Amino acid sequence: MPENRFVGEIAKTYDQPGTGMFADGVLEATVDCLVELTDGGAAMEFAIGTGRVAVPLAARGVSVSGIELSADMLDVLRSKPGASDIAAVEGDMAVTFVEGEFSLVYLVFNTIMNLTTQDEQVACFENAARHLRPGGRFVIETIVPALRRLPPGNSGLPFALAEDYIGIDVFVDSTHKQISHSRHFYRNDDGSFRESTTPFRYVWPAELDLMARIAGMALEHRWAWWDRSTFTGECGSHVSVWRLAEV
Repeated sequence: MPENRFVGEIAKTYDQPGTGMFADGVLEATVDCLVELTDGGAAMEFAIGTGRVAVPLAARGVSVSGIELSADMLDVLRSKPGASDIAAVEGDMAVTFVEGEFSLVYLVFNTIMNLTTQDEQVACFENAARHLRPGGRFVIETIVPALRRLPPGNSGLPFALAEDYIGIDVFVDSTHKQISHSRHFYRNDDGSFRESTTPFRYVWPAELDLMARIAGMALEHRWAWWDRSTFTGECGSHVSVWRLAEV
């Protein structure tokens, strides 16, 4: 089971309305795309969190269920207007099963990498397939690993630089299991910094396609983003859609 990192104050302050992944344009494009991919059926969100996507998706008339590892994140979700009809349960998205038939399972914002072994990531695909009706879709939004951007001899890349915060992704992994670490440096009132580090397992698009194949799914679409823009070798992230075989 993955480590439960989203507890306590992290869960309470997770939502940042109007900025980053919570920006109106980001949410609108995400929900517009997901509504179309449901084909009028029900949706299941793996790692539903505080309902950043699930609540506006439900507001569009989609029946939404979810699985979330953190009880604290679920508490935030359940406190929101419009969340009363969302059936969310506490559990591990790689193994927890929810009764029902879904036309769409989705997993957004790099969260597949919170599963830090290949076996767990494969199990996540297999669990998605168990939830899908024949012909249903599994959608993942995640980064393309940025290893090609590493200068020779360097192991990490900064992804954020501000007065009170520095973020660095470290990709070099002595275990050869594609484990990266995001190092977060927060400035204290006295000017010093405190650090927290979180592990991830980065995964390539072609590897995800093979995981889908193991679970009985095949790639249907790969876009650069939710607006369905063309994916190229220069893209830093992707939205991929796999379809479960028809019976």
